[in-house]
Amino acid sequence: MELILKYFPHLTPLQQQQFGALHALYADWNAKINVISRKDIDNLYERHVLHSLGLATVLTFRPGTRILDMGTGGGFPGIPLAILFPEVQFHLVDSIGKKLKVVEGVAESIGLKNVTTRHCRVEEEKGLFDFVVSRAVVPMNELERLCRKNIQRVQNNSLPNGILCLKGGDLQEELKPYKQRIEVYNLSDTFKEEFFETKRVVYLPL
Repeated sequence: MELILKYFPHLTPLQQQQFGALHALYADWNAKINVISRKDIDNLYERHVLHSLGLATVLTFRPGTRILDMGTGGGFPGIPLAILFPEVQFHLVDSIGKKLKVVEGVAESIGLKNVTTRHCRVEEEKGLFDFVVSRAVVPMNELERLCRKNIQRVQNNSLPNGILCLKGGDLQEELKPYKQRIEVYNLSDTFKEEFFETKRVVYLPL
């Protein structure tokens, strides 16, 4: 929790309480439904919560923004972002129903009112959103193909609507087709922990 406050010192008491509850909740759920590797539970705040919040270093979502979290898994990046942006709507989609049980249980336990879920493949989701967010679920060209239909045209934020994706490692080949269309932000510029040395936010306006 100290790690979150280090980079996000202006959280309200409610947000601090919600972030603070995540470790115990995920440890409890993970014992029943494995959504996070055992070793990562001990590093939950660094490798999952703070990593998810890396998207907030690129863009502060305006109230009323609608976000689709594609392939949310156990709720990342959607749940941490929903805590940070309580006036933004988050729709978390995954093709594995038991993972969404965890998401729904965590959201209910901490009183998140701005999260909805759907058990489906992303191809089946027809809703329109300002941004699609994702944590390295599929390569960028596949992500664009799957999500282009879900990006609405009306603009509400300081960046044009599109995809915001958390990725790691060498992205040169994957992103080569995009040339000037894509922007890459190094999370190590903000987060100084070793884990973030190769972590990036990739932004593709659509």
